[in-house]
Amino acid sequence: MCDVCGCGSGQASVEGRDIPAGDAHDPVHVRAHRRAGGHAHDHSQDRPHDHPQDTQVPGRQQARLVRIEQDILASNDRYAADNRRWLTQRGVFALNLVSSPGSGKTSLLVRTIEALADRLPVAVIEGDQQTSIDAERIRAAGATAIQINTGRGCHLDAHTVGHAIEALAVPEGALLLVENVGNLVCPSAFDLGEAHKVVVLSVTEGEDKPLKYPDMFRAASVMLLNKVDLLPHLRFDVEAVLANAHRVNPELRVIRVSALTGEGLEQWVGWLEEGVRQARHRAGANVAALQARVAALEARLAAAGR
Repeated sequence: MCDVCGCGSGQASVEGRDIPAGDAHDPVHVRAHRRAGGHAHDHSQDRPHDHPQDTQVPGRQQARLVRIEQDILASNDRYAADNRRWLTQRGVFALNLVSSPGSGKTSLLVRTIEALADRLPVAVIEGDQQTSIDAERIRAAGATAIQINTGRGCHLDAHTVGHAIEALAVPEGALLLVENVGNLVCPSAFDLGEAHKVVVLSVTEGEDKPLKYPDMFRAASVMLLNKVDLLPHLRFDVEAVLANAHRVNPELRVIRVSALTGEGLEQWVGWLEEGVRQARHRAGANVAALQARVAALEARLAAAGR
């Protein structure tokens, strides 16, 4: 089992192709980076779910368990940093969508893709334990998509997502949406290299979800309150769930949406478009800065008569 979250350690696969543990993938250029003794980029200070002292596994020494957990998360963070570097350089705006099972993530993604048709290039990485049902739905909606099956695993990790990015050939300046395995616990601990986590909470769930699963809501930048079309038929207190969410994360942005009626979709799509615009701008600024440094170096060499 996974020593961090206790999930099964079944073989992960991308579109049916097994991913060996710990190998490198081309788009993030880690193979040469590792051989050259590249530095480890540790996001442990940003990780909301980092409490190894609370983990209890019978028959294992606690110090060893803490060390194993730290090693696993540090390794994941290195892959995530490589993913983030690759995505940032190409102006790709990547989001990690997380929720409980049945929150309506895939239906919401389908409506999002339809709304963005002819406006943005969209690529999707689908995470599920088994089947490619969701990836097929995404492709039918008009976006490129790839399926990751985690086997008995309960979350995606940065290493496997890097392979999916490579296989998907995400275009420059695109929107990349990663639909994580339905789980509000473990995905909070695993950075994938995304710009933001987006947590989806449906009104068919409890108002106390943010308090029960604070790590995920603390890690997220946006909460999509989904299935609001059902509110007239439910005893769901919107103000209570908003208060609970902001108690955990005062900076959390909330957008009320309905995948069925399209309510709130333009606000959500507008936020996505602004994110892509900023990602493209940063990539262009980085290129311009590099070109300026090269030009300055060439000028100094010319002045020196070389």
